[in-house]
Amino acid sequence: MPLDRRETGNLPAETTRLVGRRAELAELRRLCERSRLVTVTGPGGVGKTRLALRAVAEMAPDLADGAWWVTLSPLELGASLPYAIAEALWLVNQTTDPMIEVLADYLAGREALLLWDTCEHLAEACAPVAERLLAAAPGLRILATSRRRLGAPSEETFALEPLSVEDGDAVALLAERAAEALPGFAVTVRNRQAVLRICRRLEGLPLAIELAAARLGEWPLEQLAARLDDRFAALETEAAAYSADPPWHQALRTAIGWSHQWCSPAERLLWARLSVFAGSFEADAAAQVCADAHLPAARIPDLLTALTDKSLLTWTLTGDGERYRMLDTLREFGAFWLAQLGEHDRMRRRHRDHYRTLARQGAAAWMGPEQFAWYDRVTAELDNLRAALEFALAEPEEHCAAELAGNLWFCWICCGFPQEGRHYLERALAVDTELSPERTQALWACGMVLVALGDGEGARTRGAECVAAAESLGDARLREHGLMTAVSAMLLDDPARGPASHDHRIAEIPLREDELTLPPISARQARAIMLTAAGRTDEAVAALQDLRAVCARYGERWARAYCEAFLARAELARGSPHAADVYARSSLEVRHRLRDRLGAAMALDVLACAAADTGRAERAAWLLGLAQRLWDTLGRPQAGIPEWVAARQACEKQALGALGDHAYRRAFRSGHGTDLDTGVAYALSDLDVRPPRPTGT
Repeated sequence: MPLDRRETGNLPAETTRLVGRRAELAELRRLCERSRLVTVTGPGGVGKTRLALRAVAEMAPDLADGAWWVTLSPLELGASLPYAIAEALWLVNQTTDPMIEVLADYLAGREALLLWDTCEHLAEACAPVAERLLAAAPGLRILATSRRRLGAPSEETFALEPLSVEDGDAVALLAERAAEALPGFAVTVRNRQAVLRICRRLEGLPLAIELAAARLGEWPLEQLAARLDDRFAALETEAAAYSADPPWHQALRTAIGWSHQWCSPAERLLWARLSVFAGSFEADAAAQVCADAHLPAARIPDLLTALTDKSLLTWTLTGDGERYRMLDTLREFGAFWLAQLGEHDRMRRRHRDHYRTLARQGAAAWMGPEQFAWYDRVTAELDNLRAALEFALAEPEEHCAAELAGNLWFCWICCGFPQEGRHYLERALAVDTELSPERTQALWACGMVLVALGDGEGARTRGAECVAAAESLGDARLREHGLMTAVSAMLLDDPARGPASHDHRIAEIPLREDELTLPPISARQARAIMLTAAGRTDEAVAALQDLRAVCARYGERWARAYCEAFLARAELARGSPHAADVYARSSLEVRHRLRDRLGAAMALDVLACAAADTGRAERAAWLLGLAQRLWDTLGRPQAGIPEWVAARQACEKQALGALGDHAYRRAFRSGHGTDLDTGVAYALSDLDVRPPRPTGT
């Protein structure tokens, strides 16, 4: 079933007008209409991303399932590509199936366009992924940007040239960007020759022109042209080393080198050091990673502003403050100079250690009142966390990879990245085989991720390994984590027989008065699910209410919301649908805030059951449709727990019997076709509110 249009796409907002490129845009759209895999090729700085984004934005309204932007520049390994695509699509793989196969199944039957941006460093990995997805999904199209072909058999390429100087596009771009740096600037009869001289010297390359235009706030136009001429002359020897490249490669190197020359020494040093960041970064992170005796931390904010003013950085304002980003071409130049300075490995280690500290802080704070803030922060820093993990895996030392991957348990399990967590945790465990607290933590984290993915056998194995390692270390706390993993894995087998076989283990995981940790809460939640499955619902409700009160006392929301979801299940089982509705709505509110699609789908299923049990069959069918929209992105219905599967099936049968086939399908389709924000708002509302019509009808 097609996704709702309001939720079908993640294209970034266009912050500047596309200057020129009318003919190229029309030709690219024609090529995309006749070929399902198109790669826009061309040198760095020629405007591949800008043109592709405009083309995709124009095509998106005609695609039933929208257009999705996947940026590949932060990725270091081809194996990360399927995870990046899934993240862009908001697809959470709650199974042990390979991510590429989950993507293929999800996209099959959909009409969508994927824009893969900056593919050149992963071209060999992109080609087979593209072919697999296109074979599985006849309605799928892929548009890529790359400095070279991907090499896929079905690929067509569109070679993007620099802007024409004589036709005026290059002049128009310089004029528009110059007006941003120098309000009131315009091309006139008097200054036109200087403008043409700059554009010709820069070979019409858009990025080079934009960098030059940014200097007009400091120098008059004629002086700018003269300085640029001088810079080209100074770099003739260096440019000759790249004589095999097209001339605009030399133009871009010269323009960037010229910008580099006119930076202060401190700005140049910061530029080089910032190249270790992947994606965007905070000013505080820049100071922590880049500052030293040669570059005091107190100067970093002003230097970031200076680099932004020179168009070498861009920035956006988020709820947590400013985040900076460097264009890939400029980052490459910075990385080159960082290597020339002999600082590459040192800066990568500082970057790794900064994010290792961040992960450690997040793990320690997660079971407390700052969960929403930590969710926002860790998801904003995913690109940098991945880069830190890749470096830790490539340069193993001091158990760094195991520590970093293990401390990110809350990201993998609670923030919706279990499959990626498994990817990193298993690699870290393979690299770091020596007994240590860091490796032992990674064992239980991997086990709990496997629980989330439905691999009970794998989870039990990792849990047992964790218990054995913890006993060897004499670490009682880590042993509790291993026991928690074993208890949680029981949910994937026969929950009804769980309490008797696991009560002795749960007794070894004390619920302490002075702190809140994951093992006692998670293990007791698992026991409550087992009690409900065994028909001991009064015991389950009492236990969950106690756990909910403990979580509330510490200001914790994530585990509390799961207590409420399980309470709702237990209340349904003992015939209290109104109480179930209250608990499920409270759980859904937190799940949606944390973008926890599994938890939200679970809560919506319970709300549907409560509606059916109170005679509101239309609402029940509508909520089942909305929940199914989420289950479609998760891969494992009802988290693989048999009792929950049976409960949903009973609800479907009950609503269908009350409404009849036609009315049931209409309400179900309406829920399935509503965007998530609108749907959750309705689900959280009073029971007697009529469901909204699906968007676009």
